[in-house]
Amino acid sequence: MRAAFYEANGPARAVLRVDEIETPNPGAGEVRVRLHTSGVNPSDVKSRGLRKLAYPRVIPHSDGAGEIEAVGAGVSSSRVGERVWVWNGQWQRPFGTAAEFIVVPAVQAVRLPDNVGFEQGATLGIPALTAYHAVELACTDGKPTVLVSGGAGSVSQFAIQLAKARGATVIATISSPDKAAIASEAGADHCIDYKRQEVGKLVTEITGGRGVDAIIEMDLSANAKLIPTVLRPKGSVIVYGTGAEATIPAFFCLSNSVVLQFFLVYQLAPLERDRAVKGINRALEQGKLVSRIGPTFPLTEIAGAHEAVEQGTIGNVIVKIT
Repeated sequence: MRAAFYEANGPARAVLRVDEIETPNPGAGEVRVRLHTSGVNPSDVKSRGLRKLAYPRVIPHSDGAGEIEAVGAGVSSSRVGERVWVWNGQWQRPFGTAAEFIVVPAVQAVRLPDNVGFEQGATLGIPALTAYHAVELACTDGKPTVLVSGGAGSVSQFAIQLAKARGATVIATISSPDKAAIASEAGADHCIDYKRQEVGKLVTEITGGRGVDAIIEMDLSANAKLIPTVLRPKGSVIVYGTGAEATIPAFFCLSNSVVLQFFLVYQLAPLERDRAVKGINRALEQGKLVSRIGPTFPLTEIAGAHEAVEQGTIGNVIVKIT
């Protein structure tokens, strides 16, 4: 099969190669998916550029979509031909979705609703699952007011849509008029330009002095200082991303009984994962969840796809395998 891979860390164009390698065969409880698309996430780029290689050869990317071509022992043959989306393709495994085929445990190949294309299917594994779980943690009571940081980002786009579906009022922080338009299109009720406006002041005005019930945070290390200015007492901060260290307003959090909830999407518990997968598919089937597809690249131009993510391109970057 044709696959993209790297055998050393470094810049995309220096280390990524596309070549023929052996096609994998499914074992017991596994399926082989013929991939049509592969999603490129920031974690894929960071792993290639910064993190020490865990395996001699790495086929990158955790997300993808395609059709089940073969099944291993214990998996119903009726799944052959099923359109699926894949999650955790390259999590703690050497071979991800930047290839013509991938073998994964059957549960990691989820039926793709008939009304959803392979491009959108490749955006679900990390961005949509992260957003679903974050919203589930943030929207625990009634119809909350939620602050979504980085409202034009891939996870945030899904989070805005899913929070609105639960009846939440959504405030999004953005950094430009173009990004405000994108967040508003996803359903944000209010957009605050954190580069040009005073976030705390505007949140106070929007909430009538109460503060938001929850923050869905993409970068705690950059934004922790905002917590005292925007969050109500006994509110929660749901953190799915951060730099290596963060300075937290500890006394404010203590004196106001603030909940700081961290999670890593790769490590969701089975029940959490099952709820998220079913919730995402239900929203897709109902037309209530839409991906913003960014630039697409053929497999031979995978280095360009990685560079697009590094440059902060808006929308989900997709590699087309076939």
